[in-house]
Amino acid sequence: MPETFKAILVSRDADKKQSVAITDLTEADLMEGDVTVAVEATTVNYKDGLAISGKAPVIRRWPLVPGIDFAGTVISSSHADWRTGDKVILNGWGVGETHFGAYAERARVKGDWLVPLPQGMSPHDAMAVGTAGYTAMLCVIALERHGIVPNRGPVVVTGAAGGVGSVAVSILSSLGYHVIASTGRGAESPYLTDLGASEVISRDELAQPARPLAKERWAGGVDAVGSHTLANVLSMTSYGGAVAACGLAGGMDLPASVAPFILRGVC
Repeated sequence: MPETFKAILVSRDADKKQSVAITDLTEADLMEGDVTVAVEATTVNYKDGLAISGKAPVIRRWPLVPGIDFAGTVISSSHADWRTGDKVILNGWGVGETHFGAYAERARVKGDWLVPLPQGMSPHDAMAVGTAGYTAMLCVIALERHGIVPNRGPVVVTGAAGGVGSVAVSILSSLGYHVIASTGRGAESPYLTDLGASEVISRDELAQPARPLAKERWAGGVDAVGSHTLANVLSMTSYGGAVAACGLAGGMDLPASVAPFILRGVC
């Protein structure tokens, strides 16, 4: 009998009704790839929640093992870069969307999708950072590349108590930025302050329809919310500022004006 392993499998019937089950799979059930990994750690991302709940069309083939990131150990490989025993990380590449993902004890993927686990970091440490932390760091790098440095003025982080927001607050504050953390969970204010936020504001300040231009409040921002929140962040960004948009928790729409871009040079 082939060795089995546990997996979460999302299926859909002929009426497109979605179901989720913990099941047993074998390696014969896995999709194509040249590296098989024993998954040791993963995370539950916003996208994973949408996939499992069926609230957004994240999954594009059926059935599917969800989970967009993992860390683990190579157990077999025909790829030139990876050998049995190597510690690896994966995020993205359609895994958990069109390719069997992380919510299983085994994953078979293309070796080109993998990166080495940094020396001294455990798989659980890597996934504590996860896709959310990776995204937050990309946002910080984007702000730096657009000249948003600490002496330019405050930066705002929306959805600050979430995964991306929490890491963004921590990184920005450690780099010396004056961080304004926006959250809908007032009880998390002490947590955000502990992460380094200089100010904590209610998301209600940014949730209403935005004016084309409002009073300049910050030099830049990291937005994980979208919709009216992002529109307000843009309208309140100072001349020459920049905003890194990375989320849609509040909606995929952007009910904003071109005014911040053409009159203040916001990017």
